Amino acid sequence: MIVKHIRNLAVFSLMLLFGFYNQVSAHHTLLAGTSGAGGVQAHTQDSLVNILHFSKLYISKSDTVGIYTVMAKDAEFQNPVSNIINIGNYPYPVWIKTVVPSYIDLTKYVNILIDQPRLKQAEVYFVKDNKVLKKFEYNNYTLVASMENSGNLKTFKIPKDIIASNPVIYIKLHSDDVVISPVFISKSSNLLELFSLRDVFFGIYTGIMMIMFAYNLFLFFSVKDVSYLNYIFCILFTWLTQTTIQGYFDKYFYINSLWFNSISVILFSNLGLIASILFTKSFLNTKKNTPKLHTILNIMLVLTVISTIVLFMGYKKVSFIGMQVSIFGGSIVTFISALNAYYKKNFKPAGYYLASWSFLFIGMMIFILKDYEIIKYSIFSTYSVQFASVLEVLLLSFALADRINFFKNQNELAQKQALMALKENERLVREQNIELENKVNERTIELQNTNSSLNVALTNLKETQSQLVDAEKMAALGQLTAGIAHEINNPINFVTSNIKPLQLDIDDLKEIITRYEQIDYTSPNVNEQLQEIEAFKKQIDLDFINSEIENLLIGITDGAKRTAEIIRSLRNFSRLDEDDLKPIDLNEGLQSTLVLVRNSMPDNLKVIKDLGNLPKVECLPGKINQVFMNLISNAIQAIKSNGKNREEELLTIHTWYEENVVKISIKDTGTGMTDEVKHKIFEPFFTTKEVGEGTGLGLSIVFSIIEKHKGHIDVLSEVGQGTEFIITLPVNTK
Repeated sequence: MIVKHIRNLAVFSLMLLFGFYNQVSAHHTLLAGTSGAGGVQAHTQDSLVNILHFSKLYISKSDTVGIYTVMAKDAEFQNPVSNIINIGNYPYPVWIKTVVPSYIDLTKYVNILIDQPRLKQAEVYFVKDNKVLKKFEYNNYTLVASMENSGNLKTFKIPKDIIASNPVIYIKLHSDDVVISPVFISKSSNLLELFSLRDVFFGIYTGIMMIMFAYNLFLFFSVKDVSYLNYIFCILFTWLTQTTIQGYFDKYFYINSLWFNSISVILFSNLGLIASILFTKSFLNTKKNTPKLHTILNIMLVLTVISTIVLFMGYKKVSFIGMQVSIFGGSIVTFISALNAYYKKNFKPAGYYLASWSFLFIGMMIFILKDYEIIKYSIFSTYSVQFASVLEVLLLSFALADRINFFKNQNELAQKQALMALKENERLVREQNIELENKVNERTIELQNTNSSLNVALTNLKETQSQLVDAEKMAALGQLTAGIAHEINNPINFVTSNIKPLQLDIDDLKEIITRYEQIDYTSPNVNEQLQEIEAFKKQIDLDFINSEIENLLIGITDGAKRTAEIIRSLRNFSRLDEDDLKPIDLNEGLQSTLVLVRNSMPDNLKVIKDLGNLPKVECLPGKINQVFMNLISNAIQAIKSNGKNREEELLTIHTWYEENVVKISIKDTGTGMTDEVKHKIFEPFFTTKEVGEGTGLGLSIVFSIIEKHKGHIDVLSEVGQGTEFIITLPVNTK
């Protein structure tokens, strides 16, 4: 629908343009066609007459040369090599000297037209006998017609009082731009018709450009595509550039600034070029489709920006050259990018883009070649860029509209393909679901069988693990029982061995007591009886018996105390199965454990106890005592198996309190461990002992107990130097 509207608008616009062109071509020929007088005479009835057919030129050497100085240099005037003057080729003003030939009736051809609005200086002098009769001047870009007059230029009307004298006409022309400046004499009616047609063309051109500007601005707000935003700036600056070149911008938007008027054409051209490069990059997606050309376009963009900055710095000619290089180079790069997008990427809207830039490039080339006098100056060459820009705007509008349709079709195609793929996937999913369901059923049966086997194995494993744990407990209990039996046996034997001598001593004392009881104090031989008792005391050595009884009682008391200590330690340690948290003294637990394992200590083992002042710790007393028993027993076994036979081995027990935690260090001088062993010691069933000497569960149980108490255990070990276990327990484990 968008393309249809634009095409209808395009047909109407082209009809207007070509109708205008036919009217201009049918009624006006700006050039006489030949440089001879006969050629001029053939066109004096109804056309403009180019005065260069009968004029001479003088190129001044400075800006300050006046009319009288020029009149004195009559011998330096030369015949022109062309029917037009490229004023931009000369740094200083160009002077034209002409005498209207007799076959031209000045009473009819009373207007001089300098057909170039971009002149910095335009002065006309009417001279007779080396005397200036009349002078007209329009300097600083004021040759543009005012809004009250038709056309785009002011004319110089020859005064009636001067016509009869057939004066010599001197015309001074100067411009900073590279411009062509034909000079004509014409009838007023011819000029009026020419200016009217130019106004019509300006109106048509402006109307088309503004309609396309508004239409694409509307599309930008509708589709939010940045390409439309860049494109409307292309339209705007293209229109500003062309209307400034023709003088209509100064006519309708006069800005009283010599500086701005001098740079306006180059400024608008640079801004239009920047917008065109941005449009090309977004429309053709050069960053993705042609990365190398995208880089070149960025370089062209930077060059154009620099050219614009240089223009503001006052280097107008440098900026003009940079603009021409950017236009020429950018046109080639964009053309190649469009070819790539059209043929390689199959981006059909690029076809309109190619056509539009082809027309614009041809139009610019015709216009530039006209400036360098390679192509004849004519209505077509003069307005070639305007014609081309209209075609460009229309074709690029086609391109943008087709781009929407292209992406719409691509999207529909992608959706169709996605739908087909979705249906195919759905079919595959159904088939796979059926197959998967069958496999799942088969696998489910296998898993059920496997699960049953695993449950049996798990049950067996739990039973085995329970048996191993019980075995570990029984092993600890056996070790504990052996130690207790040995420890209790010594003091009991000591007590038992003292009973017999104590009994004998008591019997002797009883004998003495019996004899004292049997004394007959009425008998005369009392003294003899007492002497017999004294003799018996000496016989049994009563003093020795008293001393021996005292020593035997001390020995029995010591044995009883040692037995009581062992019983107390056993009672403390026997809380193995308590499941309630209780605040206990860990130092007491360590002391009890050391008592119980004392029997297993070698003779050369020295126990160093550095027990700090600890707060009571909430824990499971039996479990913690089991930890102490395992670690201390392992330390004793490691010392026994180090094979060094040192005079003294050390078992160091150190406790301390810091930052709300209690730490217990159990350090030995045993065999030590490698890093590999150290990393595995807490794994269940891992042991370095000989077969039958351990289950490998001791340290695993220790680790789980400490972890259950929210503590941790660290191991420091070095082969041949010993091992240190550091237990860290929080004071409150809740």
